Amino acid sequence: MPNSLHGKKILITREARQANEFTEKVLKYGGKPIEVPLLKLTGKNHTDNRRFFQDLTMYEWIFFTSTNGVHYFFQLASEYQIDTGVLKDKKLAVVGHKTGNVLKTYGFTADFIPTTYNATVMASEFLNRYTVDNPILLVRGNRSRDVIPVEFSKHGVAYDSMEVYEITYNYQMTERLNAVSRDYDIDFITFTSPSTVEAFTEMTMVHSGNEVCVCIGTTTEMRARELGFTTIITAEEFTIDGMLTCISEFIAQKGL
Repeated sequence: MPNSLHGKKILITREARQANEFTEKVLKYGGKPIEVPLLKLTGKNHTDNRRFFQDLTMYEWIFFTSTNGVHYFFQLASEYQIDTGVLKDKKLAVVGHKTGNVLKTYGFTADFIPTTYNATVMASEFLNRYTVDNPILLVRGNRSRDVIPVEFSKHGVAYDSMEVYEITYNYQMTERLNAVSRDYDIDFITFTSPSTVEAFTEMTMVHSGNEVCVCIGTTTEMRARELGFTTIITAEEFTIDGMLTCISEFIAQKGL
């Protein structure tokens, strides 16, 4: 866990409903959070998703690659009046313990969690450990990376992709983002997904590329580098707590 954030101003760019937890923890450890939610999340309700729910019995595994995927999956199940009790006969995979904890709130326990919380490790460890005879259902968002589908295709694993939520840029925050970037001496910009990095660079007019940005994991770090950030620190544990620990250690090392 982090020590003190020493009053540093920390820009939080994640979606508004998810930003609350981040803000509370920044305050708890003595930082100054500035929320500018750059993404919007909405559920996807379309014919294909109804069909996937109706065919749940055919899938051997169901993969959840984010907490959002879990929430919107069960939200849609409720809208369609689907009995999720059928999942008790399925094997469930989650990308990390936080996603697993959210799954538990709906009454289910994950059968597989990778050692590192990203899609690349999830795919490789799963394929090394399990042989699958029936199709897998991937529960995803519209901006999810294709790492798992590509690996499944390479290994001849049958799967379906079910997009249960959609991420879009929150362009209503453009003016606020630029005002904050111009008028506040931001110490750290936090990015919890490649999409937050992309939204930031799309919407800001005063981005220098020299800001200290804090990435939740290596995939987000890679996208930040691609988009011109040069001073990047990345959490060892791909969680919000990991990001705050990373910031705290950076402050201590630099004597800030």
